[in-house]
Amino acid sequence: MAKEVIVEGEHAPVKDYTDPPPAPLLDMGELRLWSFYRALIAEFIATLLFLYVTVATVIGYKHQSADDACGGVGLLGIAWAFGGMIFVLVYCTAGISGGHINPAVTFGLFLARKVSLARAVLYMVAQCLGAICGVGLVKAFQKHHYNTFGGGANSVAEGYSKGTALGAEIIGTFVLVYTVFSATDPKRSARDSHVPVLAPLPIGFAVFMVHLATIPITGTGINPARSFGAAVIYNEHKAWHDHWIFWVGPFVGALAAAAYHQYILRAAAIKALGSFRSNPSN
Repeated sequence: MAKEVIVEGEHAPVKDYTDPPPAPLLDMGELRLWSFYRALIAEFIATLLFLYVTVATVIGYKHQSADDACGGVGLLGIAWAFGGMIFVLVYCTAGISGGHINPAVTFGLFLARKVSLARAVLYMVAQCLGAICGVGLVKAFQKHHYNTFGGGANSVAEGYSKGTALGAEIIGTFVLVYTVFSATDPKRSARDSHVPVLAPLPIGFAVFMVHLATIPITGTGINPARSFGAAVIYNEHKAWHDHWIFWVGPFVGALAAAAYHQYILRAAAIKALGSFRSNPSN
């Protein structure tokens, strides 16, 4: 028995997963594929639905709680609306576009070379347009309540500084994008294949948890398209005053999450250095 253990120990462990090759920086060939434009449409529709349901939930809660402090779904219900919609929409679109529904997620995946530059830019455009249309539908269906109760626009809450709001957006987006990387990691998928957990579930739950923490501070952005769509349709000074926070914060958080996952947890830099040293031509 001991001999068998020793013999088996002499063999190098077999890699039970395959990392996809890095996406090219510029892949003009994909612009000729119908699947690329189908993915753009999927991102547009998903973001439209996401903003319609979530902003309608926010407006409905504020309307119901205006006369009754205990009325409406409450902050917990709003958090569930955001997290639940992300779970549903990522599940529906993951096989078509990857289910980003968020420019910060797209940016993080681009930094990790999971998507090309052209795909990343056009995804962000589709997401922002979808967000504008989704919030526009909310305003079209309930214009009075929409204008009265702030349009679901993000802003820094009274009593909090811009630095606090920026930090909340950075940390919140870090949690989300880190969860996206972990849930879609091919290594985790291979090692934990016996665990029946859908990738959209932890992603949606991350959105839910972050909303619980940051709704009192910023209303929770962590998604530049969500903040941009609401600001465009509401179009009041309050919505634009600190709007930069809801782009800078999520992008910095996505950058940090991509760097942490790729270069710390997956040790991409060390692997690249080892490959360089093992190449006899170097």
